[in-house]
Amino acid sequence: MVEPRSGASARPATGGPPAEPAFDLTDERLARAAWSRVAEPGDELARTLVSHLGAAQALAWVYAAARGPAAAHRELVALGERRAPEGLLGDGTSADERSARSPGGGGDPEVAATVLGAAAVPGGSPPCAGRVTAVGAAGPSRPAGRPPTPAVRLMRAVARWSPRLDGLDPRRELRVLERWGGRLVVPGDPGWPGVLDDLAPNAPLCLWVRGPLDLADAAGRAVSVVGARACTDYGRRVTHEIATGIGARGFTVVSGGAYGIDAAAHRGALAADGPTVAFLAGGVDRLYPAGNTDLLRTVIDTGGTVVSEVPPGSVPSRVRFLQRNRLIAAFGRATVVVEAAWRSGSLSTAARAAELSRPVGAVPGPVTSMASSGCHRLLREGTAVCVTDAAEVAELAGALSVDAAPAPPPGPLRAYDDLDGAEKRAWEALPLRRSVEVGSVARAAGLSVPESLAALGRLELLGLARPEGGGWRRARRADRLS
Repeated sequence: MVEPRSGASARPATGGPPAEPAFDLTDERLARAAWSRVAEPGDELARTLVSHLGAAQALAWVYAAARGPAAAHRELVALGERRAPEGLLGDGTSADERSARSPGGGGDPEVAATVLGAAAVPGGSPPCAGRVTAVGAAGPSRPAGRPPTPAVRLMRAVARWSPRLDGLDPRRELRVLERWGGRLVVPGDPGWPGVLDDLAPNAPLCLWVRGPLDLADAAGRAVSVVGARACTDYGRRVTHEIATGIGARGFTVVSGGAYGIDAAAHRGALAADGPTVAFLAGGVDRLYPAGNTDLLRTVIDTGGTVVSEVPPGSVPSRVRFLQRNRLIAAFGRATVVVEAAWRSGSLSTAARAAELSRPVGAVPGPVTSMASSGCHRLLREGTAVCVTDAAEVAELAGALSVDAAPAPPPGPLRAYDDLDGAEKRAWEALPLRRSVEVGSVARAAGLSVPESLAALGRLELLGLARPEGGGWRRARRADRLS
């Protein structure tokens, strides 16, 4: 966008005004769903507008602004008259008093005016009932290196939002989501994970969800496990053991659904018959990456959840992956990095967690391994503490309180920690959904047949395995509770 000359109107370069919205602009849920299409994840200005004006009124203002500064001005004046008649905020409280009482709260037209400023005003200040005051028009260009004026900043934002207004109708995405058995979760819903509000002013506007898990409940007992896509066998094995162990302790395992460490974390949680959450960088209608489609379907089908802040039909991008990382960091009570190269994206997740005062753990690896150089960097710089197994990760995350955690897992599940090495290997070699012969268990676990039989007998006594159809399989939760 070319910055306007002195006195010129700051019109967004949209190629023409958008059509009138095809949906009810007064519906706050629909407006939040629409904003998730209009603004990219991490667009702080969009979230500031929504925070102060509400999603519906903020979107109405953007529609007006896309038609030109004069229309934007009229909408802002109308907003001020509707929300601040005679200079008051409806309950006799002045804007300044309301701002002092609830800094950054929603719906304060004085704060809204500060955010919007004179970007909406063609050459002057709006006479908005004496309350919505302009903060300066887009005047002469500033020297290079100076930050843009509020007017220029906002109209640049309108210019990037406007192309997505044409044909915008969140009801289409909601119908797609419904076909996949999903749901939209917005702030204020019973299932909204309040921990994500810690990201303000960069919190997500809504979440597109597939899977039955209650996110609000899961967030109180979650551990995020992240690492390299191109992981080593060592990293994959350690991740699986950690995820299985913390899943057996009642924690929800959170990761990003990617190849490598992410996939190992989800599989480890599934191995413990525990819940797991996958945050995606694209829409939940296209499970990405394609090679993990079956894994992510299993997550959904076995009580876990796949989540995104972008609507169905959205494709992943590098920027969206990095923004997705902030959700993973905020959702977990602690974040663990298993393998990460020196400049791995997983380090951004660790940094976000540290900024949010969440504890961070890193698993050490061979000093000669480039795959662990990022973990060693976190340890050396003091961002993370060293963790080597599930018990240390659970200690890092803190004990689950009675209020935060669900009912304690059944006794046989807790007994996993008491298994010896052969018994753990035999248990991990057992499938969940079918039975296998003892010889198959022995080969997968690296045990002899007699050792496998002894281990399986012990697992049966503990309720962790059961014979079936001439073979053995892992006990499902229903079997252990029966």
